[in-house]
Amino acid sequence: MSIEQIEIQLIAMVVAAACALPGVFLVLRRMAMISDAISHTVLLGIVGGFLIAGDLDNPLLIVGAAVVGVLTVVLVEMLNRTKLVKQDAAIGLVFPALFSLAVVLISMYARNVHLDEHTVFQGDLLFAPFDRFIVGGVDLGPRTLIIMSVILLLNIVAITLFFKELKLATFDPGLAAALGFAPTFIHYGLVTLVSITAVGAFDAVGSILVVALMIIPAVTAYLLTDNLKLMLLLSVLIGAVGGVGGYWFARAIDTNISAAIVAVLGIIFGAVFILAPERGMVALALRRQRQKWEFSRDMLLVHLLNHKGQPDEDYENRIHNLVEHFRWQPDFAEKVVRYCENYGLIVRRNTHLYLTAEGLELAENKEI
Repeated sequence: MSIEQIEIQLIAMVVAAACALPGVFLVLRRMAMISDAISHTVLLGIVGGFLIAGDLDNPLLIVGAAVVGVLTVVLVEMLNRTKLVKQDAAIGLVFPALFSLAVVLISMYARNVHLDEHTVFQGDLLFAPFDRFIVGGVDLGPRTLIIMSVILLLNIVAITLFFKELKLATFDPGLAAALGFAPTFIHYGLVTLVSITAVGAFDAVGSILVVALMIIPAVTAYLLTDNLKLMLLLSVLIGAVGGVGGYWFARAIDTNISAAIVAVLGIIFGAVFILAPERGMVALALRRQRQKWEFSRDMLLVHLLNHKGQPDEDYENRIHNLVEHFRWQPDFAEKVVRYCENYGLIVRRNTHLYLTAEGLELAENKEI
């Protein structure tokens, strides 16, 4: 494996991890589509910064992108507060307008620089190792790796320092405001982090695929745990695995690396979506099936309890009577009876059913 291949994988891991951290809070705040808008509109900030500075390496590009990212959220919220349009419609109005303006500016003033459609949509992860960060004649490594490492560190420091505030403002903004945590400030601080991360990842994966790197690892981690700290760690791990896996997947089928990373993350999400211990489709199906049998069991036990010692007990506790009372099919009624027998809740004597001590105790608790 060449040094360039190792550097590509390192860049993919760092970019995915950096995007995943703020993505967790976007998912928890139900702001996933805001990330989509920001990942598009930061292009306007990049173009604006380039037109002012005349240099793609100027820090003004990151500043411009952060400003435009915050501007995007401000415009969306202003439209939403009018009550004339809902948030999804407001996003649909704002980000195409700002993004299309950026594309127009590129076509008019930046045709001869590295701001073309390929960069915008897919990034240049394959060529990232050849753009070196050299200081005083010393090669410090790929420029994208250095920039994204700094942004990853910035995200880690910001989330660590303001973890309590972010957590409280995410789950209970009203309480956060009452305690003086300034949820609005935290909100725009998070948006600024998202904007900086999006523009930093711009060269590597393009503006459109950034949203997938922010949302997919976070949603996947959400399906695995309710613990916020663990969710953050899992999202970073999933993003890093997707970065490395995406590189090898792209190499195997000879396709774009950025798109392959998102495809691998999608496969990971699909597997977790189906197999997650608590929230996966298999777990939900098994839980529904278990609840179905437990509900049927409880109906039968309470029915037997209600008629225990009554004059009609001899008639009501017959198996065939379950079909009449509960509208069960005969085969299903037989399965419910066997289910209760297996757990020692009832006994069968010919065609009559009687509660055991365990069944009686359970039925009395259910009746209460």
